[in-house]
Amino acid sequence: MKLLPLVISLLIVHSINAQHLTDGSIWKISNRNSIVWNVTKESRTAHSDNIEMAGLNIAAIINYAVDESRNLTVNRDLIYPQLRTFNKSNEPEWKKHRAYLRHTYENDIQPNIYHKDKILIFDKVDSIEIAGKLIFYHVPVQGIALTRTLMPSMTERLFVEKWQLTNRSDTAQQIVIGNTSYQTSIQGYKGQYNLHAYSDSIGAITLLPRQQYSFAIYFSAGINDEATDGFDYRKVENERDNFLSTMQENLILDTPDKVLNTLFYFSKIRAAESIYNSKMGKVHSPGGGNYYVGVWANDQIEYSGPFFPFLGYDIGNEAAYNAYKMFLKNMPDNFTPISSSFEIDGEIPCCGKDRGDAAMIAFGTSQFLLLRGDKKMAKELWPLVEWSLEYCHRMLNEDGIVISTTDEMEGRIATGSANLSTNSLYYGGLKFSSYLAKELGLNKEARIYQQRLKDMEVAIEKQFGYNLEGLETYRYFDGNTHLRHWICLPLVMGIDKRADATASALLDKLWTENGVLVELNPSSTNAEVFWDRGTLYALRGTFKAGAIEKSLSKLEAFSTKRLLGDHVPYVIEAYPENNMRHLSAESALYCRIFIEGLLGFEQTGFRSFVFRPTLPSSFNEFALNKIHLADTEISIQLKRSLTKIHVMIYEKDLLIFDKIVNPRQKVSIAF
Repeated sequence: MKLLPLVISLLIVHSINAQHLTDGSIWKISNRNSIVWNVTKESRTAHSDNIEMAGLNIAAIINYAVDESRNLTVNRDLIYPQLRTFNKSNEPEWKKHRAYLRHTYENDIQPNIYHKDKILIFDKVDSIEIAGKLIFYHVPVQGIALTRTLMPSMTERLFVEKWQLTNRSDTAQQIVIGNTSYQTSIQGYKGQYNLHAYSDSIGAITLLPRQQYSFAIYFSAGINDEATDGFDYRKVENERDNFLSTMQENLILDTPDKVLNTLFYFSKIRAAESIYNSKMGKVHSPGGGNYYVGVWANDQIEYSGPFFPFLGYDIGNEAAYNAYKMFLKNMPDNFTPISSSFEIDGEIPCCGKDRGDAAMIAFGTSQFLLLRGDKKMAKELWPLVEWSLEYCHRMLNEDGIVISTTDEMEGRIATGSANLSTNSLYYGGLKFSSYLAKELGLNKEARIYQQRLKDMEVAIEKQFGYNLEGLETYRYFDGNTHLRHWICLPLVMGIDKRADATASALLDKLWTENGVLVELNPSSTNAEVFWDRGTLYALRGTFKAGAIEKSLSKLEAFSTKRLLGDHVPYVIEAYPENNMRHLSAESALYCRIFIEGLLGFEQTGFRSFVFRPTLPSSFNEFALNKIHLADTEISIQLKRSLTKIHVMIYEKDLLIFDKIVNPRQKVSIAF
């Protein structure tokens, strides 16, 4: 809380990169690893949006709106995930799964700023910036400029709003800053929960020309006698900056397209920040206002768990490991369906339906263990893989197809008695588990899984191969007559017999400006429903299957909308359900498009992988640097060489592969 000289005056407009300006783009990419909305040049009507940010003990959904006069309002929806509350007597039983301490702070929590005989009203904004933090640049009032930076603490039950005042005039200015304070308490499962909001301004100050002064508003919570004050915004900002630096410096995408590069970086942030302390240890959770301090078979085991090894983020790897351990601990003894999630500190299992969870677990766990390259860990978690595969095997019907009650859509739309998703995931689980079994010296099990893999490919073709909409693609279940988003899954698993037609179904028939529809059925109540996870898997599959140019075109349009459009800066869960929340595991799936889709990367052992180099026509170069595998770093760099591709692979600083190959030629690497 001291006066600082103004070193740099942020000129937002001058730092905007003009690439990918499209009709409908509200935001622009800056040269600071951020996106900026220049409100002064905005000609459209009022706009509002929200963004979620998180740390180990806090989640925040910040709703903000700018009206036609450029006046800003901010609503801070703060969630303290570990502080389980009592349900109300008139609430349904399922509410216990969402019983997090939650409080909303409106504009009235903001302190007054007095200058001469006026209260300065900083309503209007010049611009808004997102850079792993949410930053509001207000229009100066009587020569005083205000910048507000909103961010979560990475370690405390705390959210911070830093206020920075700058004297933009040529004379000294005397200012008095009022403090704000709010406290309340409620009783919860763990004791008395105390909510506290306060500011730490020193009160009266004199600002010389170009001088700055910063203070903060703190929004905290504590249990019983835990301290809810005494925080320092500089420590909070330093921890957030260190986290953002870690995201910038690992698993680096380098393409000619700045939209793709920027959304990839932002996706790393969203995927990695949504990790919470819990009784299970640190765990990754989806967020979105609904899903905290819990683990799910799809979001954590299948989506984000196999992503964290690539990123090399220790906290992410720890969180993934804890999720796998939770499912290992809760394997049923009699091969009844395993719980699909363990919520509220892992204390509440959910929900009794077989969504194909065992297939999800086999697929995700085997990939994670191969990527981690830790034999001790693999031996520990192997029983979970083995149980999941055996469960699926026991659920085979007379046609050799795994039956399941539903899929991860949980009954929102019909799936029949056996669906393509469960069977494709089982296929993927068999593939990666056979690699893992070899690494563990389980050669008999590896042979069994390889044979079952071949049998499953035949059964999938026989049961689900079908002509829909004039395309030789897949039906989702026996009796299904409409194209579905999950027909992409065979492509993701490397089954390419119907690749061309399936890619056409996904990228032509099912595609909208918001990606792939759940179902192509205009007469259905689901006619406009989309879930980004379907689009993210679809693009991963179509890239992997070789539909490079069309996939890139769709990916660029989709990425531009999600990064620079009307709801930014991350991919989302679904619409209309949950109103397009920024669930975090979807961001992990976005990054995996480039690794497992465009590169066609597959880990085949603790220290080996295969991939298929390719360059879209608009890319002369493409690189993924600092990919973490086992205990090392791999960088893959591709350059066009006439009609071929020059591939260079580095292990840390050592060049281990340097060859010119044909596009999509299979390359096998041992490191």
